[in-house]
Amino acid sequence: MKSMALNDAVQRVITTEPTFEVTNAAIRGVNYKVFKNIPGHVRALMQASRERQGNGTAEYLVFGEERWTYDAFCAESNRIAHALSNELGIGKGDRVAIAMHNCPELLMLFTAIASVGAVTVFLNGWWTTEELDYALDDSGAKLVFADAERVRRLRPVEGEKGLIIIGVRDGVDLTENSYPALLALSTDDSWPQTGIDTDDDFAIMYSSGTTGHPKGVVQTHRGAMNAVFTWLMQASLAPLLDPPAPDAPEPPRPSVLVLTPLFHVTATHPVFLTSLPAGAKLALMGKWDAEEAVRIIRDEGVRRLVGVPTQSHDLMIAARAMNEPLPTLEFLAAGGAKRPAAQVGELARAFPNAQLATGWGMTETNAIGFGMSGPEYVDRPGSAGRLYPPLQAVKFVDDDGQEVPQGEIGEITVKSPCNMRCYLNKPEATAEVFQDGWLRTGDMGFIEPDGVITIVDRKKNIIIRGGENIACLDVEGALHRHPAVAEACVFSLPDDRLGEVVGAGVQLRSGMSATADEIRSYLADHIARFKIPEHIWFRDTPLPRGTTDKLDRRALRAECIETLTPKGPAT
Repeated sequence: MKSMALNDAVQRVITTEPTFEVTNAAIRGVNYKVFKNIPGHVRALMQASRERQGNGTAEYLVFGEERWTYDAFCAESNRIAHALSNELGIGKGDRVAIAMHNCPELLMLFTAIASVGAVTVFLNGWWTTEELDYALDDSGAKLVFADAERVRRLRPVEGEKGLIIIGVRDGVDLTENSYPALLALSTDDSWPQTGIDTDDDFAIMYSSGTTGHPKGVVQTHRGAMNAVFTWLMQASLAPLLDPPAPDAPEPPRPSVLVLTPLFHVTATHPVFLTSLPAGAKLALMGKWDAEEAVRIIRDEGVRRLVGVPTQSHDLMIAARAMNEPLPTLEFLAAGGAKRPAAQVGELARAFPNAQLATGWGMTETNAIGFGMSGPEYVDRPGSAGRLYPPLQAVKFVDDDGQEVPQGEIGEITVKSPCNMRCYLNKPEATAEVFQDGWLRTGDMGFIEPDGVITIVDRKKNIIIRGGENIACLDVEGALHRHPAVAEACVFSLPDDRLGEVVGAGVQLRSGMSATADEIRSYLADHIARFKIPEHIWFRDTPLPRGTTDKLDRRALRAECIETLTPKGPAT
């Protein structure tokens, strides 16, 4: 069989595989291309996936020594769904927050909440009490499932907000209510019957922006389902684009390691939700540990891994140190940030059996976007890839929203049914990024004649530290609260391992003093640890400004980078 051109392969799949048949649908007054025959919501996805699993006795979820078959996973999810409804009165549209590290209960809570038509509010596990407090106010969630560390952070606001905190895992002894006790109240493992419309909200995830507080991204069932089946369709396209040898064996069952936090869209959508219809086995890590990841990949025969670039690099170093070649690993993808170009070639040499891949997506797009894999990615490591077909469209626009010619740099703007519904409680911010269904991403780039997209810069002032988005203004706001700080400006600094780290220039108030360590200690009570500047420069004079009297972030960054030495943070 000869390889097909991409457009021909897309047409072959959508005309011969009913799952991927495409139609048009009006969503909030805008016409989009959508999949016609896919499940309309998360519960329907689970039901359809369960039917494809046959007897459901195959192992589905692995967490340390704990194991769940697909049947057992669905049964516990349904029992929790009925307990939420019958014992706690949770119904359609209610918002339920989750604040914890990765664990099986998080996945079952996520599907249970969606199955009764409620909305999961994902709280970043790194957040401080102040940041958690903001998101709970913003979302209106009063019920929170939390592990021990998050229970402790929620304690100071529990009473004033009237929160019901339900302890999970190591948090069960810290709260009056617990996940095991709630589960014990329900023996009904049948599918809930709540009516769910495909355009109903199903999740709120928080995404850093250029304003001080993160924005709640409201995702719908339709958006998530169309994203999931877009990824699944790529698997149907692969043998048409690169036909296997005639005597190639049947591909083994997919198996995936979940190593990024489940409060991020990278882990929930392309990994967890997509694993259900793909019939994949999931191995789940509570927190990132490169040596433990090597052991899990080896012992569980993990074939696919999707993480941030830092994790790929850490895994390579650990595998070398442990003398583990990891021969089962056949797909090693990175998202959240661009891999350094030199790292791509190094990974290709370290894992010759693995297809390297990169992907771009946003919380606002349900993680769908564009990507590239295999030899083409190794040859073009600076590129972000091609738009995943068949539902999306992309254009590049100037500041006025006018499309720029092919090859010229513009703001990447995407249209698809996977785009978010809105920013929660922020109609003006929503209107700023949406025009007639097109989402302005804030990323600057260009597209080549062969459809390959390259991202060159970010229009918004975001630092991506090991896959974590950090708003410069968020950190600056915390710095300005320090009594000795007169002025502060935050910027990204290059880092070999994390991609970027946080730097800051600070002018102190006249007659006052502070050290870098004192400022970092102060910030630890106000912002998450990963946002705290690793390098701080102090100036006696005002920070540089441009002609419009705005802080000149680029000039300050360049000035500070010149002073970096291998000795460590400048103070």
